[in-house]
Amino acid sequence: MRSQPIKNGLAITTAVAAAAFLLTACGPSQPQPQATSGTASTSSTPPASSTASSTASESQSPSTPAPSSSQSQPPSSSAAAQPGLCKAANLTASSDSTGGGAAGSVYSKLILTNSGTEPCLLRGFPGVSLTADANGAPIGAPARQDGASPVADVLLAPGQAGAADMRYTQAGNYPECDPAQAAGYRIYPPEETASLFLAEPRTACNNEAIELLTIGAFHAR
Repeated sequence: MRSQPIKNGLAITTAVAAAAFLLTACGPSQPQPQATSGTASTSSTPPASSTASSTASESQSPSTPAPSSSQSQPPSSSAAAQPGLCKAANLTASSDSTGGGAAGSVYSKLILTNSGTEPCLLRGFPGVSLTADANGAPIGAPARQDGASPVADVLLAPGQAGAADMRYTQAGNYPECDPAQAAGYRIYPPEETASLFLAEPRTACNNEAIELLTIGAFHAR
């Protein structure tokens, strides 16, 4: 007769355990942790104040270098143009024969004076030949340049003169001369196509193989 209460106790215990299990399964769900992806994407964007500061710093830096002081300086006044070469129209011709003569030659100085109103330069050798008259053609060979004569710039202010050493050899020294009477010298200033006439009678040679004249470069007088 005692076995019935034991069976009833086991049934009650089993029922209580089953009810507890059901209560646990049906209870409220545990809260899930929030996703962190939003926080990660937000942290990759720099703060607005940092971006604005960087943009302002870049806009303040100059994009092109300032011009150097050498570029802004005016041209030097020492680069002024030099006077031009003397022209025949602004020159007068003369000679100085005080140099004398020797061995059948006459030494003199051919002188060109600046008769203009502006300074000019004589540079190098003049062209010289004997001529029948002021408008006539040259007679014989032109003057040979003296290679030993140094070339230099000779600046002539108005009224100043430059000189070139000249030698005339007597035509009678050459039997094959074929002499002709010349009224004077036709003179071309250096690098000039117009000429001057200097009246100074000489005996010339029609034979162009004979050089009666030798001329040096201009120098200061």
